[in-house]
Amino acid sequence: MTIQPGSMIPDTSIQVVGGEAQARHTGELFAGKKVVLFGVPGAFTPTCSNKHLPGYVQHNAEFNERGITVMCLAVNDAYVMQAWAASQHVPADLLMLADGNASFTRALGLELDGTPFGMGQRTRRFALYAEDGIVHQLHLEAPGEFRVSSAEAMLASIGH
Repeated sequence: MTIQPGSMIPDTSIQVVGGEAQARHTGELFAGKKVVLFGVPGAFTPTCSNKHLPGYVQHNAEFNERGITVMCLAVNDAYVMQAWAASQHVPADLLMLADGNASFTRALGLELDGTPFGMGQRTRRFALYAEDGIVHQLHLEAPGEFRVSSAEAMLASIGH
């Protein structure tokens, strides 16, 4: 079942990339914070690398000014996420979450079956806004689209 506004972010283990990967719990990552979490089908894929992640890198300071931490989720291993972050010049305070086994993605109910394309289980393209671990907004993209989960769309929907 897909997570909904009003729901608590599920507490699972995840690899947080930055310098070296660290196993952390999502409950800890979201506790006491305002967070925008956006999910992408895969590191180094065209829309993810050309539009989705770059938008959040470009607007990261605007989120920070509003007291919001940005996190990027993908079903990739920590090494791939680390290489992708380096190639995209991701600032250290934009957290890259490597969900190699898709456990957090499944707990959110936001999995995408990419097996017809040789990609296995992936994360649906989405963005959510949470405060202290409670989801306040969820923006799911239709298959093949990129509109409602962009950094610009999230900044507009959250307001000031």
